[in-house]
Amino acid sequence: MIVGIHQPNYLPWLGYFYKVAQSDVFVFLDNVQYSKNSIINRNKIRTPKGAAWLTVGVLAKGRFGQLINEVEINNATSWSHVHEKSISQNYSKTPYFKKYNDFLAAIYHRRWEKLVDLNEALIELNCDLLGIKSVKFIRASELNVSGQSTELLINICKAVGGDTYLSGFGGKEYMDENAFAQAGISLRYYDFEHPTYNQLWGEFIPDLSIIDLLFNEGERSMEVLLRR
Repeated sequence: MIVGIHQPNYLPWLGYFYKVAQSDVFVFLDNVQYSKNSIINRNKIRTPKGAAWLTVGVLAKGRFGQLINEVEINNATSWSHVHEKSISQNYSKTPYFKKYNDFLAAIYHRRWEKLVDLNEALIELNCDLLGIKSVKFIRASELNVSGQSTELLINICKAVGGDTYLSGFGGKEYMDENAFAQAGISLRYYDFEHPTYNQLWGEFIPDLSIIDLLFNEGERSMEVLLRR
């Protein structure tokens, strides 16, 4: 059983979903420290002027060191309306906007208190739209495991019954590969090569949110995502 582990990011980029698609179980690493103004609460979309950030305002003042699953959304702002309007303005002319936007809008029309709940809902929605159906999602906070760095990853894999840990090549820089071997868990590395696909407004911009791919390529999105 292949296990992928990653923080629950906001409207993640293509590489995130490539990792999900290679996993049997995908664990949201929600019980580690939140990093302010990271891709945990923001991501980029395409506009006529280039890439632009969509940022979910969160309550961070006086809460340094809070875990991802403790982060609360600042609902005193109209962030959901701003995001929905920005997505509509910039993607309404894409081929598949009408096909997918209602699903996305339904999430923005709900009131969310915790960032992790919003992010997980968006990730699972986009997996469904891509056709990623077989992966099982679980939160690390539900597993009652502890540890740091490699030890934590190994303990998560054991807790979900995994025998293989899926990592990007960047993991070589910080993981203890021998520890995985000693624990009886195989390491599998993947190297995601960002594909190009149809976009509006000229020269291709990589590293945008997955919704950029879906709105432009529709049912071909999974084929594009896995293109080598």
